[in-house]
Amino acid sequence: MRVRTDVAALPRLFDYAVPSSWTDEITVGTRVRVVLHGRRVGGWVVDDDVTPPEGVEPQPLKIWSGWGPPPSVVGLAEWAGWRWAGPISFFLGVASPQSTVRRLPSVPVPTSGGSGRPDRPDQWDRPDPDRPDPHRGNGQSDAGRSELDTMAVRSLRSEGSTLLRIPPTTDLIDLVLAVVNDPVTTARPGGVLVVVPAVGWAERLCARLVSRGYVATMDWAEARAGWPIVVGSRAAAWAALPRLAAALVLDAHDEAYREESAPTYSAVDVVTERCRREGSPCIVTSPCPPVVVSAGRTVESLPAVAERAGWSSIERVDRRGADPRTGMFSEEFVRLARSVLDDPDAIAQRGPVVCFYDRTGRARLLACAHCGELAQCTTCGAAVAQHGSGLRCPRCESERPLVCAACGRLRMKTLRAGVSRLREEVAALLGVEVAEVSGPSTAAGGSDVPAAPVLMGTEAVLHRVRRAAAVAFLDIDLHLLAPRFSATDETLGLLVRASRLVGPRHAGPAWARVLVQTRVPDHPVLQAVARGEPGTLAAGEESMRRSAGLPPFTALAALSGPLAAGYVDSLREAGAGTNVTFSELPDGRHLVQAPDHGALCDLLGGAPRPAGRGLRVEVDPAAI
Repeated sequence: MRVRTDVAALPRLFDYAVPSSWTDEITVGTRVRVVLHGRRVGGWVVDDDVTPPEGVEPQPLKIWSGWGPPPSVVGLAEWAGWRWAGPISFFLGVASPQSTVRRLPSVPVPTSGGSGRPDRPDQWDRPDPDRPDPHRGNGQSDAGRSELDTMAVRSLRSEGSTLLRIPPTTDLIDLVLAVVNDPVTTARPGGVLVVVPAVGWAERLCARLVSRGYVATMDWAEARAGWPIVVGSRAAAWAALPRLAAALVLDAHDEAYREESAPTYSAVDVVTERCRREGSPCIVTSPCPPVVVSAGRTVESLPAVAERAGWSSIERVDRRGADPRTGMFSEEFVRLARSVLDDPDAIAQRGPVVCFYDRTGRARLLACAHCGELAQCTTCGAAVAQHGSGLRCPRCESERPLVCAACGRLRMKTLRAGVSRLREEVAALLGVEVAEVSGPSTAAGGSDVPAAPVLMGTEAVLHRVRRAAAVAFLDIDLHLLAPRFSATDETLGLLVRASRLVGPRHAGPAWARVLVQTRVPDHPVLQAVARGEPGTLAAGEESMRRSAGLPPFTALAALSGPLAAGYVDSLREAGAGTNVTFSELPDGRHLVQAPDHGALCDLLGGAPRPAGRGLRVEVDPAAI
């Protein structure tokens, strides 16, 4: 048996013998423990047909540690290690169960076939009894479901990967059911893999499928046994299904699909490659697909009228000529909030008013009210923010009293407020309780959202709130005009989440809308979303990326850390005479650019890496 150990710094493979006393099945992917240099380490069998060199007697395997990923996923992990310049053992670890699995459960076999469809149609045709949420029905018509069915049929019968541009308020379970029940899917061996951005969404989707009589699971062992439908979030791209009949990736634009720590793999790309290797249909969906997702895929969309109706009503508030004394709050915002709060049933039936402002803290930028000196850290020179009754540096975390370092005065004025300060101002302005939602959730499923009529928060509020009467972006320009090439995609993602909370246009009260305060009301992104026509942005975004030499038209890797400079020198030497270029970014990172991923990943995999932990390699960096 050939074994890959879980020691990330040791990429070599080692040969071991299976003890004659073992009765457990040993196949490619089986987890084992072996003796290596006098200590026991974990690993995976990656080849079960190995002939040792003549005269060499391999050591025996020490412990059988249970089931591991199927052979197809083991091969996929080898590819991912090359594609994202990371240790293969990392990907095998993601694809393995968190605890030892020694026995697999029996697979339920539906009498109607192998798709996981229930025996009686009335079990899955009936409406769900639970309340609507952002990821299920908003009064979707039979015509809308018919369009989804048609798109699913075409996608399953086309070659390669297909992208479906579906508006945000569409109930995506109809698409899942169309794929699961299609004859193309039921005729293929294997199960259907459904990947969504968040664990909470996966749990709700799996529960809805089970409640309709389908055999669906999120459990590793059940997936490895061959359950008909497997649902999960980012790590589910490595789900242990032995065979794939088809795969669905919902909301492929979502940043949650990308691993933040190195190796920075994308679950969307993993599922796409997995389907390509197995010859299975791959369908990805997005209301606003980025160019990096749509490139190389067949793109389909609903008719223009249906797509427009699937977006929320958007109100753009031009703040260019606003009176500075109004601060962050326009008259339009106050009217919207008051119209919701004055409706006695609005909060109970539709949810709170959600105010979005993506700056944490109370005051992010301060100056002395007497001399005008900017409040800076006396240790590192960075601008300090207000923390409680004092000042804290966000860079070195040193703290000092709320005193001007230049003149010693105690009174400071706020130049840039944080979300905590704005919460206080909104509460005083509207005369109601306003709660703050920022930072990670402290409860399972984000159920710790305060029960207040108005919520003020950072991006966390869009993730943790299930429904909203209205959503107000107090300063969308923070994202829309951010100095990043991904600013357009990030802003669209925020507007998609807000639209899901509010619901489709013309399907609720007049105040059920998304309000956007901006100084660029005619920005193409805001115009496209207001019209419900996100497809109009694709051509401009593609042209910009081509001219700037950005993915998907080139391949990039960002190198950072104390060892990055030395590693770049090695790459320069190894890449001499090729089309690979090197540059240094303003933040100190080094950028490696190649015509395609083949050239880039071969270079990263071929050049020797410096020993130590002071190097981060980020293939396809998100923020440039």
